[in-house]
Amino acid sequence: MSLLTERVSDRFSGAWRLLRQATGEAKWDEYVARCERDGVEPMSRRAFERHRADEKEHNPQARCC
Repeated sequence: MSLLTERVSDRFSGAWRLLRQATGEAKWDEYVARCERDGVEPMSRRAFERHRADEKEHNPQARCC
């Protein structure tokens, strides 16, 4: 792999990670990893997202916007 290709790949990978963090997509991966580590069966993706939405609605936090 050339140096240029490697740099572009690294930049894209970093941007992709930031986008997943900003949108909350990485939360699912973190949850599944935690369930695997703790030996617990994870809830469905739909139930997970519903739980996150309920938490945001019932426990609002200060936001800048």
